[in-house]
Amino acid sequence: MPTRLLRLTAAATLGGSLLLSGCANQLPQRSDQEARSERKLLEHSLSIDVGEPATLELPQRRIRIQEQKTFAVTDYEVTRRYDRYTPYQAWRELYEVPLGAVAVVAGVGANVLNVVLLGNVPESATRGWIEYGFAGLNPAMNVESNGRAEQNLALLSDKRLEQRTEYTTLPWAERPVQVSAGKQSFELTTDRRGILLLNLLDGPFAEQDASRIGKLTLRVEAPEDGSHSEASLLVSRNLRGKLQEAHALIYDDLEDDDVGQWVHRVKRLSQLGLEEEASELEQSLIELTRNDPELQKEFLDLLLKQAGRLAADPGAE
Repeated sequence: MPTRLLRLTAAATLGGSLLLSGCANQLPQRSDQEARSERKLLEHSLSIDVGEPATLELPQRRIRIQEQKTFAVTDYEVTRRYDRYTPYQAWRELYEVPLGAVAVVAGVGANVLNVVLLGNVPESATRGWIEYGFAGLNPAMNVESNGRAEQNLALLSDKRLEQRTEYTTLPWAERPVQVSAGKQSFELTTDRRGILLLNLLDGPFAEQDASRIGKLTLRVEAPEDGSHSEASLLVSRNLRGKLQEAHALIYDDLEDDDVGQWVHRVKRLSQLGLEEEASELEQSLIELTRNDPELQKEFLDLLLKQAGRLAADPGAE
């Protein structure tokens, strides 16, 4: 009696261990492919186009700044292969074993019928049902299930396809530019097109005696790798002689002047060859008098009479 009890205990222990440590059901491998590229920076440079002529004759200049990069680009085809399997879950044997028995019987019947029908029964019935049945009857393995399948990366390979060189040129957009004028240094910013609008009658220069500036040095630097570029602009003696007077014409208090003095300022700027500044002052005065139509009309009439300039309020209906 004790011997029989020991045998039953051993059998139960073995069966339990099989249920708890069953094998995963291996599925066909899966593979996928993708393309990838590696880019290696070969060269990085910046360029400053100060325009022509190299000597400023007018207080405004549009300066274009660009950065150029050269890359070595290598294309690869990446292949990944995965081992797929259905993980073992012991509780599924509660329904897989009876279903497996039914599937084996159905598979045997399908094979018999296949003989009668001269091989016209689908293989999924003649072979598939039997394979499913034996997998279900095996207490140490679950039936294949794509829905529960898990996978592990089995192989990763890169196949090199080609290597090429790429060149890019981009604007130095909304980035800082150091501008040195004598002992003074200012930081200006480009616009989204990489254009720096330099104006000796505006910005930080308006607070300096720009008439003493003989040379401007522009410098840009890329913080990521230290690439940099410098360029210089000379300021002509003729322009330096105009800057102080032009600054007073533009920035001295307008409200203390009468209409005749306003017209004089616009006319004088035009006579100095600073037509863009004359137009800007003209529009500022039109804007200033917008809420006083009589004063605005007086200014426009006198502007036409004394300076020969025909202007209108762009905001008027």
